[in-house]
Amino acid sequence: MELADDVELGANVVIHGGTRISARVAIQDGAIIGKAPRLRPGSAAPHEAPGAAVIGEGAAVLAGAVVFAGARLAPGSIVGDQACVRERASVGADSLVGRGTAIDNDVSIGERVRVQTNCYITAGALVEDDVFVGPGVVTTNDHTIARLPAEGPLLGPTMRRACRIGGGAVLCPGVEVGEEAFVAAGAVVTADVPPRAVVLGVPARQVREVPESDLIERWR
Repeated sequence: MELADDVELGANVVIHGGTRISARVAIQDGAIIGKAPRLRPGSAAPHEAPGAAVIGEGAAVLAGAVVFAGARLAPGSIVGDQACVRERASVGADSLVGRGTAIDNDVSIGERVRVQTNCYITAGALVEDDVFVGPGVVTTNDHTIARLPAEGPLLGPTMRRACRIGGGAVLCPGVEVGEEAFVAAGAVVTADVPPRAVVLGVPARQVREVPESDLIERWR
């Protein structure tokens, strides 16, 4: 285990062997870092050892959160209270994983992303820089709902740069939400969303485009 001298540790923190923790990291009460995964027989997740958990400079793991072995938190990122970041998942610089949110294995989250409270980001999902994911969003990766053949791939959704996903939305397997697109609260996204499209409803349908005034460059 590698632990920088100025790491802040709360009460009852558990850090498993091999973990690497950089300077100015804060790990709050009851957090667990470097936990090994326990997979059921027949799980589609890779079964090889995931390697070390790596916590970047100035990152924070808040109370009761679990960061698995093989996960990587970039500098300045925050994993909220009771959240979970699974093996081989990565969280980019200055990104937030909200309270109670689950980041599944092999998820890639970019920089300055905000994933709010009680979300589920499924295995294999890609979340690019500056994406906003509202509270209670659910993503899925298996069209067959546990009837996928052994050779069939799991297809996590892709959220392109600066898209916004409203609270309680559902993203179905393999869909792509385009750059700067807007998914309204409660929408069920069953097909790709074009860049800058505003979609709503069940199933989601496009109703207009995101105006120039709402593009992220205007808000930096």
